[in-house]
Amino acid sequence: MEMPTAVIPASIYRMGTQASSSWNNIPTVLILFLLLALLFDYVMYRKKSSRIPPGPTPLPFLGNMLLIDLRNPHISLKRLAEKYGSAYSFQVGWHRFVVLSGFKMIKETLGQKAEDFASRPYNPLFKLAGFTKNCEGILMATYSSGWKEQRKFCVSTLKNFGMGKKTLEERVSEEAGYLCSEFRSQGGSPFDPQNLVNNAVGNIICTLTFGDRFEYNDETFLKLMHLTEEIMKTFTRNLPQIFTAASWLSYVPGPHLKIRKLYNDIIAIVREIVNEHKKTWDPTFRRDFIDAFLEEMEKAKGNPKSSFNEKNLIKIIYDLVAAGTETTGSTILWGLLKMVLHPEVQKKVHEEIDEVLGRHKAPVMEDLPNMPYTNAVIHEIQRCADIVVFAFPYITRHDVEVGKFVIPKGTVVFNHLSSVLKDETMWEKPHQFYPEHFLDANGQFVKREAFLPFSAGRHACPGEPMARMELFIFFTTLLQHFTFCVPKNHPRPKEDRIYALTVSPNPFQICAIPR
Repeated sequence: MEMPTAVIPASIYRMGTQASSSWNNIPTVLILFLLLALLFDYVMYRKKSSRIPPGPTPLPFLGNMLLIDLRNPHISLKRLAEKYGSAYSFQVGWHRFVVLSGFKMIKETLGQKAEDFASRPYNPLFKLAGFTKNCEGILMATYSSGWKEQRKFCVSTLKNFGMGKKTLEERVSEEAGYLCSEFRSQGGSPFDPQNLVNNAVGNIICTLTFGDRFEYNDETFLKLMHLTEEIMKTFTRNLPQIFTAASWLSYVPGPHLKIRKLYNDIIAIVREIVNEHKKTWDPTFRRDFIDAFLEEMEKAKGNPKSSFNEKNLIKIIYDLVAAGTETTGSTILWGLLKMVLHPEVQKKVHEEIDEVLGRHKAPVMEDLPNMPYTNAVIHEIQRCADIVVFAFPYITRHDVEVGKFVIPKGTVVFNHLSSVLKDETMWEKPHQFYPEHFLDANGQFVKREAFLPFSAGRHACPGEPMARMELFIFFTTLLQHFTFCVPKNHPRPKEDRIYALTVSPNPFQICAIPR
């Protein structure tokens, strides 16, 4: 039996025909959209000064994203510098970046025109770590009256901290003694010095900010050090992606959201310490950095524009702990590694220490001018360690002329500090460990203009004087008491570099033989 032929109502037929027609028009709409997007991309790319630094031609939408290895962006950027010179630009999407390299270019940028490169770009990633208006800390703060106020306060406080019963120098010397005790307890057996060194350096920051040191096995201290290390690693894994991509990516679920939890855990520890300080605070007696800040908070009461508030105090403490521990600790580790790899240099340092200090006098900063070789070795360790490859980025507040180029307003600028410390026009043996870089013909210490491990300009490291003190006292004390060597039957340690926000050596083992 045949099925009757269906009769399709005219209204339904017309609706189907219109829908079919609409579907047929979709490719046309997509093509038009694509053409408009390409036109917009072309306009955005061409909308630039003819004097902007050269760089690779960007692809539509992507820019030069495919040229940047987000896992190791420093390597990609170095290769671009080799091709395009000391100033070059690249794009990711429609965001333009400029990278400056070499001593001459960076000296002009951070020296003569430091004011033009004083502001930081805002990024949503930092909002995850608690950065807000009037609560930006000092490392990544935008160029504002609050940042100026806090930087001035931090520099003066770090410089003048001789409060309490002991000066900062005495506290560093005391901590160096504790570190030597830990090294001695290894009994000459192989060990990895990383955790012990980081604990010692971290204790200096804790002494400065909290008023006292922690025992190396203290649970709160170990948790603080662990969280600091973890948040630095997490920033490292995600920061290149955020800086070289649209800001909305920072809100996409992913491992970078771990930053919020880590930050909250650190803040909980710091806030508890701050609360204890507030209960016992005596305005007539400054114990530490927190007390000094609480005093400024008291002065600023009733001023809503002041940056002296409890949230900013906690942010700045975090900045000090993270930056102070990571940078100095990594440099000391590189120093120990260089000593076991260059025993002839270690021998000369031993000889100078024995001549100037002997085996029992603790080194102090007054000894530094009398120890030119040791001073040169420490400087060369810093130069070769090169622990901050790129300074934290800046953003131009207006069009800036640098050399023969013009960097447009709103451009994010990276200064390649590594290219200064390894500049072949400034150093005799830039890729070798050569302490003679810092010695004259008579064996006296000489300063070198291209020595910029602490960066320069408005955002130069505010803790530089303290870091110099720590490096000299820790390094000299360790070499005074030990001979460092490669463990028997162990391969020679490699000098592979682990790139994070700072550069540290691969884990290695050494023997510390008491002298």
